[in-house]
Amino acid sequence: MSHFRELFESTTFSFEFFPPKTEAGAQKLFDHIVKLEKLRPSFVSVTYGAGGSTRQLTRDLVHRVRAETGINTVPHLTCVKHSESDIRGIVEGYAQRGIQSILALRGDPPHNEPHCFGDDRFSNAGELVRFIRKIEDEQRQLNGFKGFGIGVAGFPEGHPSTPNRITEMEYLKAKIDAGADYIITQMFFDNRDLYDFRDRCEMAGIRVPIIAGVMPIQSISGMKRMSELALGMRFPAPLLRMVRRTDGSDEAIRRVGVHWATEQSRDLLDHRVSGIHFYTLNSSGATMEIYKTLGVQDSQQLGSEPTLPF
Repeated sequence: MSHFRELFESTTFSFEFFPPKTEAGAQKLFDHIVKLEKLRPSFVSVTYGAGGSTRQLTRDLVHRVRAETGINTVPHLTCVKHSESDIRGIVEGYAQRGIQSILALRGDPPHNEPHCFGDDRFSNAGELVRFIRKIEDEQRQLNGFKGFGIGVAGFPEGHPSTPNRITEMEYLKAKIDAGADYIITQMFFDNRDLYDFRDRCEMAGIRVPIIAGVMPIQSISGMKRMSELALGMRFPAPLLRMVRRTDGSDEAIRRVGVHWATEQSRDLLDHRVSGIHFYTLNSSGATMEIYKTLGVQDSQQLGSEPTLPF
């Protein structure tokens, strides 16, 4: 594999993690990543805290995963509360360390702190993508850097701050036109939302891989947090009925979540999605169960065209 962008020549399977805030938490997470390495993911991504609050932790985890496992690693990068020199230093550092992809996001403001996105040097992900491409050209001339595969976010259920779905698609197209190579979607629980989103992207002239974001629910409290963090998220009635049939315990909800995410994944594969991005919540258990229930050992087998065993 000569460059990250070549991963998209076949179906990709990827996992997302967030950097822990303690050394013990970092080691526990790394142990989970080592377990998931057996599933042979196409890449893993590492999130970036609101307002850049986990900037150094993100970089540390990205470099450790790449150095100790060899897995393709994609750091998130956001605009909020970052100067041009901040972004330049981060992007140049990744280029010099051989990181071949960045997920470029506008990002969330710090919690419980007023923020005006217009005050940021880059007020949206499209501007950030364009600046990353500028640095990429500079690094290519300086040291032969092969460039980044740049990802951006997509929202099958709609972006909460953009109620006009036509305008929302225009914003997404602007990110692609600025130089983005692929889209990773926000989590969703009804695959019809993804298929509709994919059709609208095609009609808008967006011709890049769309990676579907899947997250197994883990608990009632977790569902509430997800709803707060991803405004506009929709839990389909059949999923809610499954939850209501349980005794409400975390273990029962977790089993429902694994079952639902497994069926989502099977259906997405049947509809030939470009890839599936599993939001792991820094745990290996649910993702490994999904693979096991689908009857596969790793991502290579999961992405292969099925043949009859007789």
